Amino acid sequence: MEKRYDLSGALLNWYDYNKRLLPWRENKDPYRIWISEIMLQQTRVEAVKPYFDRFMQELPTVADLAAVEDDRLMKLWEGLGYYNRARNLKTAAQTIMEEYDGKLPADYEKLLSLKGIGMYTAGAIGSIAFELQVPAVDGNVLRVLSRLWGDYSDILKDKTKKEMGKRILDFMPEDRPGDFNQALIELGAMVCVPNGKPNCEQCPWDTVCRAYKENLIEQLPVKAQKKPRKIQNKTVFLLETRDRIAIRKRAEKGLLAGLWEFPNLDGRMDAEDLRKQMEDWGIQNGEYEQAGKGKHIFSHVEWHMEGVKILLPEPVKLEDFLWVEKKELETVYALPSAFEIFRNIL
Repeated sequence: MEKRYDLSGALLNWYDYNKRLLPWRENKDPYRIWISEIMLQQTRVEAVKPYFDRFMQELPTVADLAAVEDDRLMKLWEGLGYYNRARNLKTAAQTIMEEYDGKLPADYEKLLSLKGIGMYTAGAIGSIAFELQVPAVDGNVLRVLSRLWGDYSDILKDKTKKEMGKRILDFMPEDRPGDFNQALIELGAMVCVPNGKPNCEQCPWDTVCRAYKENLIEQLPVKAQKKPRKIQNKTVFLLETRDRIAIRKRAEKGLLAGLWEFPNLDGRMDAEDLRKQMEDWGIQNGEYEQAGKGKHIFSHVEWHMEGVKILLPEPVKLEDFLWVEKKELETVYALPSAFEIFRNIL
């Protein structure tokens, strides 16, 4: 028992002196913690800060989030990617309004039942906002613990996450579970870093870390090899008049579901392909020019894109095209970051 206390004591002492000042740590408001945790999934801390501040300014309560229009929510989320996170936030907010009187429940299982909240997020909200004795095991924590214990389990498996979560509970102090979880995450972000050599000389656990003592740093953590991403070639069309541009909405299911995009087609297109496509769209004597190239990487697929700009005297009427003022792309309509390179050359 003494050894366990020393382990948590050393970590919390390090955290108290080294933790970063972050906007969602200003208080223990469950709503702010929830929003920050969802934003931080797949996104760096520094990138999240301005999005978090803007989101909180416009949607400061669960009620505001539950009532926000979808297009406005997507615009607030624009650039963060993984847009289902935002949709799930709104769905969960509506559930919280209907079932929990507008307040996040101080119960791990009830948090876990909300749309978009998994084991890690429920653990983070539960421990930080409500001081529940529950683990919050993310990638940072898995890396730290696998090195601490010299554990060769595959950290991409849910079984490993669950087992490490149970094991770390033995070391969690009853009076500071939220700080303990945050300290573990912070240790992985600042010392036992995800890329490059860890800063072991700054680690409060250097005397007990097996990977450090036995020179196993390069071998841990263990991750199973992922399948290579599929390459997809696309032609992206910038259909413009003097002050307007055509956009369309993607299908409600699948990649980037329900988001606005520049019209695009699968594959690379030569001059003849382009001529036929313009005919299909009813574009007569349209002049086109190449409009840059772009690449965007998703978790399972990689888009290789070539842009084509077509200048028109007036909009062509097509059922799935919406012609908007170019400036509205900045203020109203959310475009996924996959198309950012083409928006920048308008």
